[in-house]
Amino acid sequence: MIKKVLLSLTIASSSVFAHTAIMSCFDNGDGSITCEGGFSDGSSASGVKFRIEQNGKTIFESKMSEDSEVTFKKPAGEYSAVFDAGEGHAVHIKGSDITE
Repeated sequence: MIKKVLLSLTIASSSVFAHTAIMSCFDNGDGSITCEGGFSDGSSASGVKFRIEQNGKTIFESKMSEDSEVTFKKPAGEYSAVFDAGEGHAVHIKGSDITE
């Protein structure tokens, strides 16, 4: 009985700390794109890895700023913006889905 209660408490407490990675990107209208990242629990994304992928290759790498954002020059052609906070916490946004 005690083992079941402890297991239930462990599962419940781990779900309290669960969070989902979130990112939104927008076209600044000046040839640049800004992406803002964060987590569903309100945690900062400062320092989280960010990259632009095109044709299966990384063409730009950075980290989210202190304000949890990154701005980059808009690549020509198809590309994806990737917010990579580790396994299970990555967000991919296609360039074609980024608008002003």
